[in-house]
Amino acid sequence: MSDRILIAEDNKNLCRILESALSEAGYEVVVALGGDAAVHEIKAHPFDLVISDMRMPGASGSVVFQEARAQSYQPDVILMTAFGDTREAVRLMRDGAADYILKDFDPEELVTRVGQVLERRRLKQESTILKGRIEIQKEQIGLHHFDSIVGVSRAMRDALGLAERVARTDANVLLLGESGTGKEVFAQAIHAASKRAEAPFVPVNCGALPETLLESELFGHERGAFTGAIRTKPGRFEYAEGGTVFLDEIGEVPQSIQVKLLRVLQDRTYVRVGGEDMRRADVRVIAATNRNLDEMIHTGRFREDLYYRLNVFPIRLMPLRERREDIPELVDTFLQQQEKTLDDITPEALEHLRGYEFPGNIRELQNLIERACILAGGGKIERQHFPIGKTRLTADPAELLSLGLSLDQIEKRLIKEALERAQGNKTKAASLLGISRRALYSRMESHGIPIGGGEPEPVE
Repeated sequence: MSDRILIAEDNKNLCRILESALSEAGYEVVVALGGDAAVHEIKAHPFDLVISDMRMPGASGSVVFQEARAQSYQPDVILMTAFGDTREAVRLMRDGAADYILKDFDPEELVTRVGQVLERRRLKQESTILKGRIEIQKEQIGLHHFDSIVGVSRAMRDALGLAERVARTDANVLLLGESGTGKEVFAQAIHAASKRAEAPFVPVNCGALPETLLESELFGHERGAFTGAIRTKPGRFEYAEGGTVFLDEIGEVPQSIQVKLLRVLQDRTYVRVGGEDMRRADVRVIAATNRNLDEMIHTGRFREDLYYRLNVFPIRLMPLRERREDIPELVDTFLQQQEKTLDDITPEALEHLRGYEFPGNIRELQNLIERACILAGGGKIERQHFPIGKTRLTADPAELLSLGLSLDQIEKRLIKEALERAQGNKTKAASLLGISRRALYSRMESHGIPIGGGEPEPVE
């Protein structure tokens, strides 16, 4: 997309000369005859650069400059001035004007100056991208490696073995498992053990953003692409260049964006929202979901071709209730984070944890240990410090079928039970069910369960 330039000048002949020279140089040019017209254009449309005469009928060049500086998209400004007005132009440069040029200039000289100003602008934008990548890398100082993943069970050893083998390749990975089973930890470990380890690991929670924001977050947007797009913004694929994009909750991605993700996986190309230029994406994609994608394909909610692109190397992470032998080691790890050891928890309390169903899996266990340490203070952690009951599931699927319930009826009962246990808290209910809150709302609506006010939406 070419740079957009506004020429603010009341002399029509000079406007034609400037417009012709800049258009031939490849720029998109808009002409405003006079200062008032220029102020209107600046308020109505975004520009990369404003070239303004200092003296015009209506608003002066100084006013045009001040109006440009007041815009959130911050265009650069070059001032055209007669010899006697250079002092004012120099003052405006101290206030942020990019350059000034005397009015007896050669049009080729102006084109050269324009190129220099816009090149500096591009470098600033690239610097913004670089700073974003540096901030992401700072957050990755504690990036997980395979030797930091806790688990002695056969299920965990099998998952680790698969992850270690695929990490050495560039294959797409699909991590499957309930909420809280450690999918992002595995994704970070795969990245850290890959040839892309020196580049960023960029996570995106696809279930936390509405459709309109998710596309921009993934692919970026051009300035003016939509209301509020006051500047060009790089997307997560751009920040992750050379590294890994982790698409968490991939099952929540709307179909309109599934098509665009498919293009990235097939051709390694994408287009910013509101843009036209095709951009290349040198990234590895690791996706994760707690949803049944096969079922979603069958019902038309997930593209089969995208599924096959993502599912090159699937790894299933088992829930904690199916690998209870890992609980003592995990408890020990979380106790160490609280500067305690297994000696600080009673055998009865540990056994109590081993009998719990853990609907929130490892994340829930970590939170329970942190809370228990606070309650126990300097004493031993005992059973009463864990506000949980023995919740092992005893219902036989055959019993549910014998009641004559359909799958939809069973799901509706489960949702109501989860809401009751969570005392109406949608976030907790979604965690109990192992789905995102947005998915919970969708399923409540489909079953005719009133959503009500509930707790406030999280601030993005």
